[in-house]
Amino acid sequence: VHINAFNFPIWGMLEKIAVNLMAGVPAVVKPSEQTSYLTEVMVRDIIASGILPDGALQLVVGAGRGILDPVRSQDVVTFTGSAQTGKKLRAHPSILKYSVPFTVEADSLNAAILGEDAVPGTPEFDLFIKECRREMVTKAGQKCTAIRRIIVPEKLLGDVQKALSKELGKTVVGDPAVDGVRMGALINRQQLARVREKLAVLAAKTPVVFGDIEQFDVVGAEREKGAFIPPVLLLNDRPFSKRLTHETECFGPVSTLMPYKTLEKAIELAKMGKGSLVSTICTFDPAIMRTYVLESAAYHGRILILNRSSAKESTGHGSPMPLLVHGGPGHAGGGEEMGGMRGILHYMQRTAIQGNPTDITVVTNQYQVGGAQTETPVHPFKKYFDDLAVGETLITAKHTVSEADIHNFANVSGDNFYAHMDETALEGTPFTRRVAHGYFVLSKAAGLFVDAKKGPVLLNYGLDECRFTKPVYPGMTIGVKLTVREKIEQESDPSREGVAAIPRGIVKWLVDVYDETGETVAIATILTMVRKRE
Repeated sequence: VHINAFNFPIWGMLEKIAVNLMAGVPAVVKPSEQTSYLTEVMVRDIIASGILPDGALQLVVGAGRGILDPVRSQDVVTFTGSAQTGKKLRAHPSILKYSVPFTVEADSLNAAILGEDAVPGTPEFDLFIKECRREMVTKAGQKCTAIRRIIVPEKLLGDVQKALSKELGKTVVGDPAVDGVRMGALINRQQLARVREKLAVLAAKTPVVFGDIEQFDVVGAEREKGAFIPPVLLLNDRPFSKRLTHETECFGPVSTLMPYKTLEKAIELAKMGKGSLVSTICTFDPAIMRTYVLESAAYHGRILILNRSSAKESTGHGSPMPLLVHGGPGHAGGGEEMGGMRGILHYMQRTAIQGNPTDITVVTNQYQVGGAQTETPVHPFKKYFDDLAVGETLITAKHTVSEADIHNFANVSGDNFYAHMDETALEGTPFTRRVAHGYFVLSKAAGLFVDAKKGPVLLNYGLDECRFTKPVYPGMTIGVKLTVREKIEQESDPSREGVAAIPRGIVKWLVDVYDETGETVAIATILTMVRKRE
């Protein structure tokens, strides 16, 4: 069950259902009533496309009373919205009684910190001003990731205030359909009233240094009829004693500027938000970025290091990427979303299985080391993907390693590392003699297990893992056990060209290279692409 906020009626739904659908879990989506009509249009289009099984995506529009009553331990509930509402839902009787997994992504007092090195005239100073302005005015500040606290070196306070005020002054407020308008209205007049109320509370302690909510121009619309508000910048000159800045969020184009004396104090100020979705450190100084990240990471779900090196490819402070965790501790809700494969696992029960390796292989269809291995008279490289069985093993012929092997591999590879080539340089090393290259051992293993003639194997797809566990010296004899570890289906499309049109799958092979004593000297997992039967 996904309960979503008003500010992202489409993306907010898509970023959640994409993950649960990949986990094979259906979803019930309950959007905010205020913008649910946009969500409904998107859901209608998705269902009409036929890309999902019937019932995989369901929509509940309205107040949603009773939506959590039926949830049980096999369900998952996610919520995006205010921390206050999140706490209320987390205490729902069904959530508590059945220990239902409940993830909250709440608004937070996200902070951006300007490093002491980022003085006016540096790229970092300009980037910081641009980022703060963008995060204040994008979606009229109605973002859970928006910058609410701007923390800058005390000596640069005046420079930042002047530069940021100048940039905010360029913001044209009005109807976004009109050319030149850069910031639209809040979601409705009810939200406008809330923002004005919170702003009044903040302004009573921290003065407004830019923006006048009573006197501003609106382009292409009537100010009195809309929910318009200009960007507003406040100043907290004593951020350690005026704590309201770290406790009150104004969910609009409002942010508070505050000074710090040392980096340690800046970190302390950032932590005073009691947990956030994201924080930005803008610096080109490696020591500053390292200290900030290591000392403050426990309080933030994501940290952006913004500088001249990252700016060209950065999606910015407010834009989490699918592979990144989205969520945060404390005030931010204590939950997380996305995070690539990690996000998919949130919707799956992870169960440990104990047993004999052979039995676990049967259950998981992934070969477990120590499990039964089955030899067949036909070389596995002559078999189609469909015919290979997990646990099927080829035991190869053997090869005695010589000094000539080491010399030849060094000549071909260019790897003349002393441990392979200079027996007089081995004192103080783990080696007693010149040792064969690890990659020679792996290459020779391939030479032992590969069937050279054309067959169903199409190509080498890569290497997942490899370890060299014992030195191989001249005179030692090695052999290989090649075992089908796992089979992964791949889709084919006859309408396309090249590999994509070929019916195929990926086979993971366990490569166990052992010596004359039977002890493993190298172990790896390699992947091949194997043709299926037509």
